Amino acid sequence: MNRIIDLNSDLGEGFGPWSMGDDATMLSLVNSANIACGGHASDPETMFTTLTLAAKHGVKVGAHPGYQDREGFGRRIIPMSPDEIGRMVAAQIGALIGVATLVPVSVAYVKPHGALGNLAAADRTVANAIATAVRQISPELAILAISGTELEHAARAAQMTVYSEIFADRAYLSNGQLVPRSRSGSVIHDADEAADRLLGFLETGLMPVIDGPPIPLAAHSICVHGDNPSAVDMTRTIRKRLGAAGVTLAPFIGT
Repeated sequence: MNRIIDLNSDLGEGFGPWSMGDDATMLSLVNSANIACGGHASDPETMFTTLTLAAKHGVKVGAHPGYQDREGFGRRIIPMSPDEIGRMVAAQIGALIGVATLVPVSVAYVKPHGALGNLAAADRTVANAIATAVRQISPELAILAISGTELEHAARAAQMTVYSEIFADRAYLSNGQLVPRSRSGSVIHDADEAADRLLGFLETGLMPVIDGPPIPLAAHSICVHGDNPSAVDMTRTIRKRLGAAGVTLAPFIGT
């Protein structure tokens, strides 16, 4: 299989003395890191540590803003207007960019987290607010969006650089959105099951869904959630099996 694709993970999701996942190992395995920036998780020291590790491993860096909801890990929708969402996202991206200058490392893209990302996938007004905020911070920032969703469309309409993402460890619905975590089977924990599905997708361009026939999606990057207890094993398995199939793993953002 002659294919190049990126492998990313949501990282830096600890806070103070509390850690989430094995960031150090994950940063030795992935090409790109979506780093929490003070909303659903993280703080200045956690950002700095994660950014420093990313730079050490040559991993590309993106901002991972989410709802200001550490108790819910950003996986609950907080009622906000689109304008308020835009300002919240801008503040978090700015925080990560500020800390990144101290490393130094460049923040290259933005990927919304959790409930905010899922809402932006379905609601064009929210997607527009996020795309507008990101573009106003810097036209050079790219958007990493769930493939085929409203955020992808909104960013393209704003003439931004857009990259499409699929998930190794999440189940899909026929509308291209992720199965809500409240539903059984929404998260894939078995590494070989995840790798089998990815290899099938890369061969056919079709993603299996729980409520219908497989759907076509585009993908520049594959995400493994860093908070998944199986994240390290899954990432290692995916790297090994994709490599054996002739797939090259490389950052979606050019070097």
